[in-house]
Parts: sequence; structure tokens; C-alpha cells
Amino acid sequence: MSNTIKSPTTKQISKELSKHNDIRVDEFYWLKDRENQEVIDYLNDENNYYDAKTAHTKDFQNSLFEEMKSRIKEDDSSVPYKFNGYWYITRYEKGKDYPIYTRKKESLTATEELLFDCNKMAKGHSYFRLVGLNISPDNERAAFALDTIGRRQYTLYIKDLKSDKILEDKVDNCTGGSTWANDNQTLFYTLKNETTLRSEAVYRHKLGTSSSEDVLVFEEKDDTFGVGVYKTKSKKYLVISSYSTLTTEHQILDANTPDGSFKVFQARTRGLEYSISHYGDYFYVLSNADDAQNFKLSKTTEKHTEKRFWKDVIPHRSDVLLEGIDIFKDYLVVSERKNGLNQIKINRWDGSDSYYLPFASETYTAYTTTNIDFDTHILRYGYQSMTTPSSVIDFNMATKEKTIKKEQEVLGGKFKKENYVSERLWATAKDGTKIPISLVRHKDTPKSSQTPLLLYAYGSYGATIDPYFSTVRLSLLDRGFIYAIAHIRGGQYLGRQWYEDGKLLKKKNTFTDFIDCSKYLIAQEYTSAKHHYAMGGSAGGLLMGAVINRAPEQYNGVVAAVPFVDVITTMLDDSIPLTTGEYDEWGNPNDKIYYDYMKSYSPYDNIKNQQYPNLLITAGLHDSQVQYWEPAKWAARLRLQSNNTSDLFLKTNMDAGHGGSSGRFEALKEVASEYAFLLDLEAISK
Repeated sequence: MSNTIKSPTTKQISKELSKHNDIRVDEFYWLKDRENQEVIDYLNDENNYYDAKTAHTKDFQNSLFEEMKSRIKEDDSSVPYKFNGYWYITRYEKGKDYPIYTRKKESLTATEELLFDCNKMAKGHSYFRLVGLNISPDNERAAFALDTIGRRQYTLYIKDLKSDKILEDKVDNCTGGSTWANDNQTLFYTLKNETTLRSEAVYRHKLGTSSSEDVLVFEEKDDTFGVGVYKTKSKKYLVISSYSTLTTEHQILDANTPDGSFKVFQARTRGLEYSISHYGDYFYVLSNADDAQNFKLSKTTEKHTEKRFWKDVIPHRSDVLLEGIDIFKDYLVVSERKNGLNQIKINRWDGSDSYYLPFASETYTAYTTTNIDFDTHILRYGYQSMTTPSSVIDFNMATKEKTIKKEQEVLGGKFKKENYVSERLWATAKDGTKIPISLVRHKDTPKSSQTPLLLYAYGSYGATIDPYFSTVRLSLLDRGFIYAIAHIRGGQYLGRQWYEDGKLLKKKNTFTDFIDCSKYLIAQEYTSAKHHYAMGGSAGGLLMGAVINRAPEQYNGVVAAVPFVDVITTMLDDSIPLTTGEYDEWGNPNDKIYYDYMKSYSPYDNIKNQQYPNLLITAGLHDSQVQYWEPAKWAARLRLQSNNTSDLFLKTNMDAGHGGSSGRFEALKEVASEYAFLLDLEAISK
């Protein structure tokens, strides 16, 4: 890479931030002003610097993009699913970036009915997303929502499917989700707070009326909670859900009486998490009640829904995490996780049969998918591993026959499953805990200190990154990289305690686990520090920032995508989207014990005068989850305070938000630039 191009600098305006008699000085606080032209100029300077320094990889980036795109079937379609008399299909056409939503009445040989062509709708927009597609019970109307900025503030619309016209009904600043009452005239939806974007209120809309006449049904006053609304699979109840990191509360209403009053199912109790499903005369409740840390399943009658009436159906098990249920007319399907691996158990309601689906692989992912139909013997589930493309499988729970409806096609003719090997390793953390790692490589890639290895992790919110298949990842594997996922604490791979041990005042376990996984992979000669790379995004970007402050010598290069790195300042600013709802994850820094702990690991506050790995940082100007100024400030301060001679790039997407570009293939360009950054560090250029 050329060293003659000067790295960007931007002005410093010292701002004192005082809390608990502690003063932090933030010289780049001013970058928060999105309307300030100097801020935009700085972001553009960084983008221009990235473009100039990586100009020699531009052709390679383009060829990587074309290679990734060439593996994906452009004229593809989803496996149809049946709901309320119609088969629903999502398909893509060659050369087009966005989905086309269609349906067919009763039979797959029936005439196709076009619902939405997002390619036409996206014209004139640099960003486009349609969400919340929701068909009325009489099949005549569709509610849907659009975002054309990338900030996840949606506008809700209703389309008359008979006339193919969009009605005048329209609601701004929604979450995108909505649900119909059974009268086909009433639609419930959720509104966001204009400033924080918190989902805070449920409204009732009557077809053909102005949104100014909509009725406020419920307002969530606690700013650590969000709210949503949906209908049970049985179609009998509307449900309003209030949720925070640690606590949930539901309210129910007969879907035939939408003008009635919602009744609290079980009042919120701090630390009580529960979800409800309706079947017959009962509700089935998945909860952590009575210290059921890994969750249990209970049932209760429609009339007596409070916790004191809940009766156990599947009791708590210390070694099995109960993740979810799917209810059918004749079957209860239970999704579990044991020793990190997914299990799907099928039980007949009448007790005549009970069994697990068999999965043979050492490391894999299995999950129930679109099971909207209540009266069916068919369970639809997905299966994949790091070497096996994802499959959609229909399983007949009565005959136990399975039909693979679709296996993801990998085009190009080069991919063969048997050319790749995956394994699960266990690294030992510094406190003696065994940390699982899922790993994949080409069978011809040797285990050696000269082999490049990319280690990925997330490690927050109890989100589990399962070992999944990726056609995009083949571009690394086929060039001799090993790819690994570290299942570190803060996720839920090994049960709920795994999450508890990586949050709040135990958050540093997440960072040290990742470093210990790196050290293990190097010690076992899967790679060496000179060829070791790390990647994480959002809260995983916080992980990257914390890790390179603590152990920069372990990595040659790091990709931090939309990283959450200015932890204290963000968590003290309750006007920023997500902040108040995150106190149960990170702690509330208004409390000194959490302030001090955050300050000890916050990447922005712990930059050292040391050598850092080569670093690619990405941001989205309209990001509502990690505001663009966090990565921007971090990059500026890294340039100022470290004695870094490695490459440091800040690449901001000036048109998009947290999820990056919206088009089906546009997002691949961002991946191609990240991969080109890593491959270039290995002197791989084709």
C-alpha cells in the first residue's frame, strides 16, 4: 500500500464530560452534528483516503464482487408457504436487486397474483426496504411499510389487492409491523418516538379514516421498554407485547372485538421473561419463572392467565436451553439447545408419540422456519452447517418422511461439500472455562503457522451466532483462509448462564474469551499472529475495539463494522435510539459502579500509545443503532493517540444505515471491500 498519501486529520474542540466527579475530555465530540458541513467534509476525506490507499485493490474488489454474485442464483424464489388459502412466494429476477412478492390461490398451478414488485417501487431511491407484509383475514388487503432512508422509520400503507391500488390510509414513523383484527377493517400498529426511535405506542386504525383519527390503545411509558403487537397463530387473540432486556409483559384481546380493552396476561415483574402461544382453551407460556434460568414451558387456562395459575408442561433443565415452541393442531414442536447444538423435539398432544429429529453432524444449525398453518402435519425446518448449504425441509410429523424442498444452490460449478472440512474446538479461557469455536477450511488448506485465519464473534444480548453456511465466505476459503466463529460468553450458545456471564459487570469475559480463543488457535498452529485476523460488527465492533486495546499483537488486521465504541457517552445520552433499553445489558452509567466498569473497557476511552493492527472501520451516516459519530470519533482519536504505523481506514456509507446498502447485491460490494482488505494484507491479489 502506498505510504505517500497523507492520512486525514480533523480539528479538535475539547469538550469536558463530567460524571461522578470524573472528567473525560472528548476532543471529537463536535462530530455528532450531522448537519455541520465540516463533519460531512471529514467523512468524505476519510472515504477519499480509503479510496486512494486501496486503489490498487479496486479491480480485485470488483472481481470479488462478481465472483460472490456469480455464486448466487439471480432468478431465485423462496419455497412457497400456504396461509389462509393462498400460497405465498418471494422471487428474484435476473439483473434485479429487490424481491417480488406474489401469491397463488389454493394451488401452485393457479395464476400468479402480483402483490409487490420492489424493483419498480425502489426506483429513484438510493435505499429501499419493504417490511411488515400483512394480509387481511379476508385476503383482500395488504398492510406493508416502507423505509427509503435506512433509519428504520417506516411509513405504513394499505393496498387493495382487488383493485391493485394503494389506499389513502397512511401512517408515518412506524416500526413497520402491524396486525389485522378479524373484522378486516381494523389495523393495529406501533409508533416510534421521533427522537429515540423507541417503539413506544400501539394505535388502532379503521380502514378509510385519517391517521389523525387513530386511537391510542396503549402507550409504553417506561423508556427502558419497547412495544409491539401481533395475533396468535390460532387467530383468536391480539397480543400487545412490552419488552426490555430482562422483562416482558403481554396484554390480550379477542381478535373478534377490536374495539374492546386489552387485558394484562401477567403483570410485569422485573426479571420475569415470558412469551405466550394459544391453543384450544389454553395458553402455553415459555418463561424463566421460579428461577428457570434456561426457561420452561407451562400452560394455563384462558380465564386465569396470572403466573400463580401456570402449570409446568416441560420443567426447567439445567443442561438444556428451551428456545421456542411451534404449536399445531395435533403436535407441539419444541426447539432446544444442548451443549451448543440445536435440537427439535416433536410431541403429539395426545401423548402417543414423542421423538427428536436426528442430526448427525458435529457442528450444525437447525431451526423451525415458516410454520403459519395451524391445521397441518407438516413441519417446515431449516438445516445447514459450515460445509452444507442451507436446506428448507418439510417433515411429515405423522409419517416421519422428510422432503427437501430446496437446497441453496451454489452456482459456478466449483463448489463441492466434500472439499471443505469443519470442526468444533474448545479453547480454555483464563478462568478455566471451555470456549467453543466452530471452524471451516478447504480440505487442501493446511493447519500451519503460515495459514491466514479470520476469527469472527458477536458476544452480546444473548445472541447466538450459529455455525452457518455462506456462499460469500467461499471467496476466503478458496484462497487459503480458515474461517472460525468464537462462541464467546455474552451469547447464549451454551445456555442462559453463558449470556449472564458476559454482560453488565462480567462484560470483560466477552473480550478475554475472544483473546483466549485467538491464543488457542495460534498455539495449536492453525495460524500465527502474523496471519491472524478478527472481525465483528455493532456490539461485535465493541468487541473488536476492546480486544485491540488489550492484545493488539495477536492480530495482523481487524474489521470493525459499525462499531459501538464510545460506550459511556452513548449510554449517558438517553436521547439516542436504544440507550435506555440497553441499561440491563451494559449497566446504567448514572450509577457509579457501572460508570467505572464501562470506563475500564470502553474502546474510545482506552486507546493507548501503542502499535495497533491494520484496521478497517465502517459506518453508516443514517445508522439509527450505532450513530456514525462513534466510529468517526474512534478513527480520529486512534490517529491522534496511538503510535500506529499500520493502515487505518474509516469507510462511511453516506446513503445507508446500520444494515448497510439495501439492494440484494449492493451489500456484497461492502463484503468485497472487507475481504479485499484482508486478502491484501496476505498479498493475495487475485
